[in-house]
Amino acid sequence: MRQIILTLLLFTTIAAGAVRRPVDARPGIALADFCWSEAEAGTLAPQMLEAFRSYAIPEAVAERMRGKSYPEGCPIPLSDLRYLIIPHFDGHGSVRLGEMVCHRTVAKQLLDIFRELYSAHYPIERMVLIDDYDADDEQSMSANNTSCFCYRTVAGSRKLSRHSLGKAVDINPLYNPFVRHTPRGSIVSPEAGRQWVDRTNPAIPYAIRRGDAAWRAFTRRGWRWGGSWRTRPDYQHFQL
Repeated sequence: MRQIILTLLLFTTIAAGAVRRPVDARPGIALADFCWSEAEAGTLAPQMLEAFRSYAIPEAVAERMRGKSYPEGCPIPLSDLRYLIIPHFDGHGSVRLGEMVCHRTVAKQLLDIFRELYSAHYPIERMVLIDDYDADDEQSMSANNTSCFCYRTVAGSRKLSRHSLGKAVDINPLYNPFVRHTPRGSIVSPEAGRQWVDRTNPAIPYAIRRGDAAWRAFTRRGWRWGGSWRTRPDYQHFQL
């Protein structure tokens, strides 16, 4: 009987240790291991709000970025960037911990914005560093990945994107594509989001619309929404 009790205690201890609390998340830890049902997240509400964190770029994250979102010769000092941990509803019944790199001057503001979106249960399907896609913007957008910093030019130009400064965020980009209208037709990015160009469609998943929670959270703090740009609307994009 004593052996049975000890065995049960052991399994109980192992099971308890396997439960990952939101506040246990740290840079360098696999955030994919942190996932809760929406009901579970409700019981952890105070911890969830405490899990929104900003860190100086740790070496483990810097290694992921080098040669990708942070190419050789990048003039932005790593000390000017911050690594954020952001809980978010994924729209599939779960709450996950997302990650994002941004400029240090907007880190607190972005945490405030995403706390507001979390409290509103605003769905963000995926939020990992664009380096997981080798800093390939098309791949990241096609995976509906929400991201911020990536040192690159604006597609089709030599002008640096605001993403290069860590002061632009693309949210749920697959369903909120960039559109450029030309005499020969529309150029859509990501191409996989072409079916979501018609914004009159009320059934677009993860759609960002003027007046919704994301639009309010960003624009109230002075961020501009690309969806309001007349000739080249960028529905996923907010920039400061």
